[in-house]
Amino acid sequence: MTPERAVAVLSVAAFGSSASLRCTDALLPLLAADFGTTIGSAAAAVTAFSISYGLLQVVHGPLGDKLGKYRLSFFTSLISFFGTLACAFSPTLEVLVVARFFAGATIGALIPLAMAWIGDVIPYANRQSVLARFLIGQMLGVALGASLGGYLGEHFGWRSPFYLLAVFYAVVSVMLWLELARNPYTRVDAAAAPTTILGGFHRMAQLLRVPWVRTILLIAAAEGAFFYGSLTFVALHLHKQLGLGLGASGTMIGAYAVGGMLYAAVSRKLVRRLGERGLALTGGLAIGVAFLGLALSGSVATALLCLLIVGVGIYMMHNTLQVNATQMAPESRGAALALFALSLFSGSSFGIWVGGKVIDAYGTTPLFVMSAIAMPLLALEFRRRLARHATA
Repeated sequence: MTPERAVAVLSVAAFGSSASLRCTDALLPLLAADFGTTIGSAAAAVTAFSISYGLLQVVHGPLGDKLGKYRLSFFTSLISFFGTLACAFSPTLEVLVVARFFAGATIGALIPLAMAWIGDVIPYANRQSVLARFLIGQMLGVALGASLGGYLGEHFGWRSPFYLLAVFYAVVSVMLWLELARNPYTRVDAAAAPTTILGGFHRMAQLLRVPWVRTILLIAAAEGAFFYGSLTFVALHLHKQLGLGLGASGTMIGAYAVGGMLYAAVSRKLVRRLGERGLALTGGLAIGVAFLGLALSGSVATALLCLLIVGVGIYMMHNTLQVNATQMAPESRGAALALFALSLFSGSSFGIWVGGKVIDAYGTTPLFVMSAIAMPLLALEFRRRLARHATA
């Protein structure tokens, strides 16, 4: 037995997690129309999911360290089946927001637990490329989540994507259970995991005293706010500015995931050539150029190119950030990755909330311009901190 198959199954689970995160992006106009509200108010369904997606990491991390990360992935996938069904049956926007909050609480565990497990099993020298391959599932989820959400919502109503995702989680749960039963690598966890769950919480509090940990967490929060706070509204921008249907707008987001997969295909070479600092800075600059292009684009071709560049850029920068996060505290990696996810999605939730307010008042263009300015500045600061940390 080798860990490759177990990583592949986790990548499938990551597909569902990111598809759930992005499926509502193209549904926002339908939700606003069906519930008689504004786009900014309908975006509460996205914000609630993102908040719990990150907030509950403070529970999943210590639980993963105690109970086993792969085992907990199975249980959270199974519970996600029921949470996603609740979203499909929601009669009002308020109920949908609550259902999305509870669904995000378990769906949000799948990617950080997988990353922490990979950190336990895969040596650091090979971890960048393995994480890049694992994230292919996440990238495809981003692409198809927005696309299927748009097309299914356009033709069968906004509830239909949630029915499909519920079936998906049932299948993934079976796959994870079979892997747990057959593959001994799925039962590997860090040897120094805390003896109690309360010990895990205590360890998380201790981690916050480490300057490098605080640096990674602050950068993750800022990335979540400036990047995902804008990405959430790209499908809406394409629908409003370019006149595309909801399905076509969601499908366009696939170019972002294709860019991520292009990075994954050449990640080993880029890591050797640019190093971590070069990846972070180049990625941030690419994101800035692409968001500015999206803000000003008047054609589908230009928007597609910009989304492709956004995908390459964010995975250059974010994967570098993630790899550093896996090594913040090897002796309690689940807790460390939980803090990382909490920071990333807390920032994302705040960015989406602010983005909704900006869009209701001024439209999508000013929001994209803000991200075009902020992301290169953040990348420059990340590069500076990486250099200082290497020297220290």
